[in-house]
Amino acid sequence: MRWLERIAERMMLKARAEGKLSGLEGEGKPLPQRHEPETGEAIGFRIMAEAGVLPEEIVLKKRIDGERTALAGIPEGAERDAALARIADLEMRRAIAIEARRRFMKS
Repeated sequence: MRWLERIAERMMLKARAEGKLSGLEGEGKPLPQRHEPETGEAIGFRIMAEAGVLPEEIVLKKRIDGERTALAGIPEGAERDAALARIADLEMRRAIAIEARRRFMKS
């Protein structure tokens, strides 16, 4: 555990020992799982959103979703194979964009 998690854990144990956590709504149930992005990632996405810019990976995901929707109506054959190749290319480009963002955010 990181230091902040240890402090939070101690505070919760103290509150439980003092009886401050009994009778609360949801008592005994697990907390809902939430994925919280890394601090740098969240800041980067917020800055882009405020500037009205979509990250390349989001643009590519939208294009992939559109290609997959179109693929559903294409019968077997050369045209379907070409559509599958376009989707594979877009997925590769999206993976590259995600990896580039992650590497940029690390440095």
